[in-house]
Amino acid sequence: MNTAKENILKRIRAALVDATPIPYAESEGTTPVLHPATEDLAVLFAQKFTELQGRFSYCIHQDDLMVKLKALIEKQQWGLVYCIESPFREMLSLIDIEPSTDLPGCDVSITGCEFLIARTGSLLMSSAQPSGRTTSAYAPVHICIAYTSQLQPDLKEAFPIVKSSYSATNFPSMLTVASGPSRTADIEKTLVTGVHGPGVVYCFLVES
Repeated sequence: MNTAKENILKRIRAALVDATPIPYAESEGTTPVLHPATEDLAVLFAQKFTELQGRFSYCIHQDDLMVKLKALIEKQQWGLVYCIESPFREMLSLIDIEPSTDLPGCDVSITGCEFLIARTGSLLMSSAQPSGRTTSAYAPVHICIAYTSQLQPDLKEAFPIVKSSYSATNFPSMLTVASGPSRTADIEKTLVTGVHGPGVVYCFLVES
């Protein structure tokens, strides 16, 4: 018999029976780390999103969105606009833009999102969205269309809503948080954007 091993196990069992109280219990997650946001969530999101090199546009209603989106597409001379989400495809048709289904060859992609996270200026997206996993990451330019009703202060508030929105059988296999264009500083600590994802990210926030 391995008496040394038995002695160690006895001491572990004894320690579990007579557990030592946690010192400074008030520091063990009993108080919130982040304070509630005091600014308007739309303003906070716009500030953080643009700090991360995102390009933000506020739209007072759907018609305003269509005018601004059409102007942007024409200014940038994007020929192939990839979009497979029905509401946005219908909107593109109304402004005389034929949505493309050729993701590898597109100039820009348009998607929605699950939520906008105001505190970090991030887009919360999931694989359960019609655009799936690849659309927001594959195209050289990504346009996200969101509504003020989708604003959440932080991920802590967004995750429970996502959880309640899906059943156990159709829960998304992936949730991703995108904060501005992709970027890396791996090479000589020089920041480079668009290396492993879109080089430019737009967010059109529409008043609900």
